[in-house]
Amino acid sequence: MSHFKGKQFQQDVIIVAVGYYLRYNLSYREVQEILYDRGINVSHTTIYRWVQEY
Repeated sequence: MSHFKGKQFQQDVIIVAVGYYLRYNLSYREVQEILYDRGINVSHTTIYRWVQEY
């Protein structure tokens, strides 16, 4: 069973976002900005939820 089933974003996007937050000690808004620069529009609150879940 996949932990990512039913998510709006692909597994890779979630892993990268959580990884940036944890590895580089960035804020949720900074991670949001990095992803936006790469063409992925995701809310900082969504990133917060991902960090809490994973």
